[in-house]
Amino acid sequence: MNTQKLSRPTDERKAMLRGLVSDLLWYGKVETTTDRAKAVARQAEKYITLAINSYEDVVTEDKKTTVKGKEKTVKVSKDGPKKLAARRKLLGNLYFRQEAIMKGEKPSSYKARIKGIENPLIEKIFDEIAPKYAARKNELGQGGGYTRVVKTGVRRGDNAMTAIVELI
Repeated sequence: MNTQKLSRPTDERKAMLRGLVSDLLWYGKVETTTDRAKAVARQAEKYITLAINSYEDVVTEDKKTTVKGKEKTVKVSKDGPKKLAARRKLLGNLYFRQEAIMKGEKPSSYKARIKGIENPLIEKIFDEIAPKYAARKNELGQGGGYTRVVKTGVRRGDNAMTAIVELI
């Protein structure tokens, strides 16, 4: 992969990009320097493409359970091998983002809302972002182009060119 060094050692550069990509996918928009913005857009495009190619891989099976002496058949859906591999790759390359408590929300309703969600960012990628861009891909017949880098001018203080990266 041909990337710029961004004036950082490798471990710092990877951590910085990992955080920026996580923020971009969580919030939908990030403001940073132009060079960092271009690097973040490249990484985000790859992660979104990975999610698009695997988000439909779900295996459903009928499972028999016994409750108080009565047998019931319950449909259980799990990630297929392709989606599971993509989920693990995203978990390894993105930072954890916690779901925020909404204004005026009670703690009990917050706990009920987030119950069963281990990593909200990964769930958001597979449940919201991937289907949205897959539909656009099928409609337009092209892949890619999920992010936009808009230059915003120079930053006060160090005169660095800044840009906004956003999901479109």
